[in-house]
Amino acid sequence: MTAPDAQAPPGRWDAFGSDIPQVNTLGGSRSGTGARIVRSPSHAISRKFGYRAAMELVYPPVVGLAKTMFRVLDNKIEIDGAEHIPASGGAVLASNHSSYLDFIYCGLGAQPAKRLVRFMAKKAVFDHKISGPLMRGMKHIPVDRKAGTAAFREAIEALRRGEIVGVFPEATISESFTVKALKSGAARMAQDAAVPLIPMAVWGPHRLWTKGRKKELTKRHVPVLIKIGEPIPRPEGATPEAVTALLKERLSVLLDAVQRAYPEKPAGPDDRWWLPAHLGGTAPLPHPSAAV
Repeated sequence: MTAPDAQAPPGRWDAFGSDIPQVNTLGGSRSGTGARIVRSPSHAISRKFGYRAAMELVYPPVVGLAKTMFRVLDNKIEIDGAEHIPASGGAVLASNHSSYLDFIYCGLGAQPAKRLVRFMAKKAVFDHKISGPLMRGMKHIPVDRKAGTAAFREAIEALRRGEIVGVFPEATISESFTVKALKSGAARMAQDAAVPLIPMAVWGPHRLWTKGRKKELTKRHVPVLIKIGEPIPRPEGATPEAVTALLKERLSVLLDAVQRAYPEKPAGPDDRWWLPAHLGGTAPLPHPSAAV
């Protein structure tokens, strides 16, 4: 295993992060139980975050704000596979990316394990006068487009401290609502820090806010499905590229599962925009470069 410097992608922030909008004030919050959440009784979401979370000064209030948002929106949120989130120790949580709100629901997926997720997001979010203090207070990780190595190092340090680091390896929102080609940063971080790489699919928040569509943040009763998979195996000698290919395969399977299980259908022909083309929707076809 080589040193973090050698493993770090060459100055490209999008090997890890997300195009979270600059003015978002909920950046990377770990969501709560204010919505109607459907889950297995054996994995009920606790209303407490544990001693470590209680020591956080900023994160819990933001979680409370997210809970309020869920109550107001009357979301029906279903979490499947929560047992794959470790109760302690570091892990890389890698999710598909179809909405500007994905990070909120990714954080919610870690709640049954009473974990807070440290998300990697572009530096502009941290520079904003409102979201910046929140992001720093929640110990999220800023990524400078011109200095990606520094963010990689910070993420590795967080993982070795036992934190969960959240990553959107597609880097930008998939307008086709399928899994695009992935950056290798998530696999590299998990490999370098010797922690699990856990895939997650989130489906539903794109109906509230996604790329190229008008925001509908006040839209109510929108179901959100969160499906967490088993950690990605890392055979001895496997390259980050090989692990990334397997991650893409697993993410695609998880995403297809939640898309097919989604409890609502388009209201009519003009409402098919939020479904991928292979499921009868009008979302753009995947770009050829997104193929494995």
